[in-house]
Amino acid sequence: MRIFTCQNCGQLLHFENVVCMRCGMTLGFLPDPLTLSALELRGDRWIARADGGEWRQCANLAQANCNWMVPVGDETYCPSCALDRTIPNLEVPGNPDRWQALEAAKRRLVYALKRFGLPLSSPGSEKGLAFDFLAEANPAEPVLTGHDDGLITINIAEADSAEREKRRVELGEPYRTLLGHLRHEVGHYYWDLLVRDGGKVEASRAVFGDESVSYEEALQRHYQSGARPDWNLSYVSAYATMHPWEDFAETWTHYLHMVDTLDTAASFGLAVDPVVTTEGSAVVRFDPYRTPDFDRLVEAWVPLTVALNSLNRSMGQPDVYPFALSPPAVEKLRFVHELVRDAAA
Repeated sequence: MRIFTCQNCGQLLHFENVVCMRCGMTLGFLPDPLTLSALELRGDRWIARADGGEWRQCANLAQANCNWMVPVGDETYCPSCALDRTIPNLEVPGNPDRWQALEAAKRRLVYALKRFGLPLSSPGSEKGLAFDFLAEANPAEPVLTGHDDGLITINIAEADSAEREKRRVELGEPYRTLLGHLRHEVGHYYWDLLVRDGGKVEASRAVFGDESVSYEEALQRHYQSGARPDWNLSYVSAYATMHPWEDFAETWTHYLHMVDTLDTAASFGLAVDPVVTTEGSAVVRFDPYRTPDFDRLVEAWVPLTVALNSLNRSMGQPDVYPFALSPPAVEKLRFVHELVRDAAA
């Protein structure tokens, strides 16, 4: 994620800010130039300092704290909120906060997809990404987080930090986040769009395995027996061992983790130079979303994650990135990198 500054006073801003804490200017995110802008109200529209354009605020500003803008004359909802098919009942206590958290994570996801230049809908079709954010009305009928032909369903209980941590412990996962869920499920969507519909099934099978094997049987086997002990020698996570589709989605998730975190490091001009290295410092001075050089991403990523994990341990916090990338896992990430590059081109 790039860092942003207030065009009125120069204050550093966060992606989610709706007002500058220094000068009080109203802020809005412009989806097309992908930048956060100071805004001036003129009549019934906002003038963006970043591009001089005329904008309106997303209709979900009040309820979802959405700071994204809509061009004057366009739809009511911003490109992120417009992807919602179902939102939770906001009359239920706790649901407004859960929905806000989900929308905040989704905006980060959509930002990344737009930075990559990836399509949000199928070429030649109105079908594309859509989201159902659902609550369980009956414990006997659980809401399962998952993907089905472009529709991503998220159980809003995942937006409750205590419930999410409980599930993480029960499933033996090293970490569990809303953004991670969204990145994972959208990975399934892009497997359909870029691999299946893009004529790259055989190339994918050569890297991830044969996805035509029974998913249901693989799911049962995984939850009965778990991942094999040496999973870390070939996969980015234990869950990736379950089925080639999950291997791809987990690898896709880690690729987005890598690129977005490196982008943040580059925005801050971060350089990592461990004194024990003999390979020189890792300076992130390139656009991770645009570089064709995958090896450059990995060379910067490894020392950066060591530094981030070390910083967290200094604060008594768990590792930011509790994974180690094996050579086969790196090659799977390379496949995703090349897939994204081809789609953007």
